[in-house]
Amino acid sequence: MASTPPSSLPSSSPSASSTPSSSALHLAVALDGAGWHPAAWREPVARPRELLTAGYWAGLVTEAERGLLDFVTIEDGLGLQSSHFTEPDGRTDQVRGRLDAVLIAARVAPLTRHIGLVPTVVATHTEPFHISKAIATLDYVSTGRAGLRVQVSARQNEAAHFGRRTFPRFDIEDLDTPAVREVTTDLFDEAADYVEAVRRLWDSWEDDAEIRDVATGRFIDRDKLHYIDFEGRHFSVKGPSITPRPPQGQPVVSALAHQSTPFQLVGRSADIGYVTPHDLDQARAIVDEIRAAQTAAGRAGDTLHIFADLLVFLDDDPGTAAARRERLDSLAGHPYTGDARVFTGTPAQLADLLLELRQAGLSGFRLRPAVVGHDLPQITRGLVPELQRRDAFRRAYEADTLRGLLGLTRPANRYAAATV
Repeated sequence: MASTPPSSLPSSSPSASSTPSSSALHLAVALDGAGWHPAAWREPVARPRELLTAGYWAGLVTEAERGLLDFVTIEDGLGLQSSHFTEPDGRTDQVRGRLDAVLIAARVAPLTRHIGLVPTVVATHTEPFHISKAIATLDYVSTGRAGLRVQVSARQNEAAHFGRRTFPRFDIEDLDTPAVREVTTDLFDEAADYVEAVRRLWDSWEDDAEIRDVATGRFIDRDKLHYIDFEGRHFSVKGPSITPRPPQGQPVVSALAHQSTPFQLVGRSADIGYVTPHDLDQARAIVDEIRAAQTAAGRAGDTLHIFADLLVFLDDDPGTAAARRERLDSLAGHPYTGDARVFTGTPAQLADLLLELRQAGLSGFRLRPAVVGHDLPQITRGLVPELQRRDAFRRAYEADTLRGLLGLTRPANRYAAATV
């Protein structure tokens, strides 16, 4: 990691300047193995032998917290990583294999105090009941800093792990065909039901359901545990949960969206949507579409954050960043391309870009480090101080929960309100 003089490091202790200015951005990082570039593991700072250790992940998350970031997301999936859109590629020269994202988050939670922890969850093949209690448990372990990133999957190899459903084989160029649009719409409708069931399960215990009165021998008030009786097209859930209501009431739900169908999921179900605009005009169009979906879902009064994703190569000199990208592309055998815009330059230049894109109505950014061992410290020790100098980022953590950091209130319990 690059060294930085102590005087230029962001402070993590409370201070009079803890309240963010009205122009403050939200920042998150997306963590995936050695980094988002497929050749990242071959860099000297990558530590490939440590990728599957708890210490490796603890170091990344504590570095992100050191930079006062709102949260980290942790990538996951139900199949091996692949450069192909729908199926495994069989390559052996890139990182393959990963740890479970929810368990990583639970492992690092006691080692951190402020940063949010948002593991990826594949809704297509997992049960809402299991995930609801896993994320509720993470919220307890982290004392109110849990979230989830909901993801869908139409990969044939992943469906084969479970044997309950099948999907047609298709490639990325088939996305706009009627058959694939039908599959996609169904998957995202299912994901919306999934989120709704999870949210109801989090509410299935009222906040004061636990009495714990030794004298009377009453541990819980059974009248304050509720059946959720959720009925959807793909599953039904009776409830209640076996885990009491999480500290945040509702942990933060987020989703990545690239086009209209997932934009509907974000507008209907999420607290944060991650989007991938490549310029200011595209960002404006995406924000407008998601806001329209939010209004159509009856959520116009809710706070819904829209974060733009960018993959970043950061160095003190733009030429050095460009040369590093070219070297990694050469090792991979092809130029890197992905769904998100790729930024190559200095932290100051990235700050310029973020402040420009913010004009589209974005409330934050999720940055994908090309090489996490190099680019994450460039974010925390280069970009963050630069944004602070422009009064565009916090100088201390101003809340103890992830909802608090994002300006989201703790919601009332829907079943308690119905009882009253």
